Amino acid sequence: MGEEGDVEDTGVKRNPKLTVLPLIALIFYEVSGGPFGVEDSVSAGGGPLLSLLGFLIFPLLWSIPEALVTAELATSFPENGGYVVWISAAFGPFWGFQEGFWKWFSGVMDNALYPVLFLDYLKHSFPIFNGLAARIPALLGLTFSLTYLNYRGLHIVGFAAVFLAVFSLCPFIVMSILSIPKIRPVKWLVVDFKKVNWRGYFNSMFWNLNYWDKASTLAGEVEDPSRTFPKALLGAVVLVVSSYIIPLLAGTGALRSASSEWSDGYFAEVGMLIGGVWLKWWIQAASAMSNLGLFEAEMSSDAFQLLGMSEIGMLPAIFASRSKYGTPTISILCSATGVIFLSWMSFQEIVEFLNFLYSIGMLLEFAAFIKLRIKKPDLHRPYKVPLQTFGVIMLCLPPSLLLVLVMCLASIKTFLVSGVVMLLGFLLYPTVVHAKDKKWARFGIERSAVSSDNILAGHSIMLYQEAEDSLIPNSSSSKAEQESELLLEEALKMK
Repeated sequence: MGEEGDVEDTGVKRNPKLTVLPLIALIFYEVSGGPFGVEDSVSAGGGPLLSLLGFLIFPLLWSIPEALVTAELATSFPENGGYVVWISAAFGPFWGFQEGFWKWFSGVMDNALYPVLFLDYLKHSFPIFNGLAARIPALLGLTFSLTYLNYRGLHIVGFAAVFLAVFSLCPFIVMSILSIPKIRPVKWLVVDFKKVNWRGYFNSMFWNLNYWDKASTLAGEVEDPSRTFPKALLGAVVLVVSSYIIPLLAGTGALRSASSEWSDGYFAEVGMLIGGVWLKWWIQAASAMSNLGLFEAEMSSDAFQLLGMSEIGMLPAIFASRSKYGTPTISILCSATGVIFLSWMSFQEIVEFLNFLYSIGMLLEFAAFIKLRIKKPDLHRPYKVPLQTFGVIMLCLPPSLLLVLVMCLASIKTFLVSGVVMLLGFLLYPTVVHAKDKKWARFGIERSAVSSDNILAGHSIMLYQEAEDSLIPNSSSSKAEQESELLLEEALKMK
């Protein structure tokens, strides 16, 4: 795809870093992408009431705590790799590797949905995509085209996400305005508990409101992360919740549709009933374009996560190699290959598998958040959740209970498949350690890639040293710890 090299090579372009607005758009697409897919929450909830209450209550119990944890840890560890770095700092590289593998695997599964959904929207207007002869080449061409856009630079992806977000949300703003004269608030209170599918309801809510931590894998590509991340997360929370609640209020309040009619893609019908055929076509086009934004955001996070894992010695150095545009070429290709091979799975299977693996990873992240507060109270935290130890435990308790609930509602098949994925992660780690010990592949930590801000904070050097020492067993671990402490002391003196 072009020339490759390390970050510091002179042939690598220094592309602009992400600022607040592009980061908001990327987080928006990591989490949501618009109200496409929330229709199932109405049918699974037996009517509008539980759906509306869910998108008001779940953000308080889940989205806001996860966003706060992400804001503190992403600014404390502003490195590519995100949660992999946090878990490694709290529990060591073994669990950091597991977290990275689970999150990368679930991210690739999630990304396999979007090219398929894009063609599903198009086939309503272009029936040719119903046949495999046209569908398979289109699927491959779309995946390669979107992968190439990721290769060309993260700042391009960020601004593309801004454009796609505006385009995707505009028809719902118009629909909501047109629905005002037709709205009857009493329709929002309808619920039939006999028709409630609790497994589908919780999975729908959880899937539409998770992945707030994904953007942390891009922390090393963000301009002034200590200021940018908290602002972007706050803006994204408001944008995501509004993009769900307002269209649902409009659609369920203005129409007399049965709850069973609310399924994937039904907002296009809602648009036609409220505004006409032109609005239906607009919403369908917005749905298709939103899937492109979701793909781009997920691909960026997955690729930079692999790059971050390589930078701290968890993966071979080839995963950290960058193109002349500053993007991790091998990591992007690895993620794209996974997308192609997993695109055969059904939508419901992917959502349930995603939720299960994601839940395990998030429980580990909440545990790391609490442990780092106890283990490293003096860690440099540019943004800190204004709670003491007991307070952060209480902050993490409701979302942790929700995670356990989602896992308990999973099917036997999900338990088995997730168990196989976890076992594979447990086997991969000693394989990587053995390969590093035998020098079958080149592993390296690019000290020069650590920015001056991180050196002042001190923790990045110590973390990199700990990761390197843990992946290469040796008898001088105490010496390495002393060197890490000296490095930290010297860094603190520089502040």
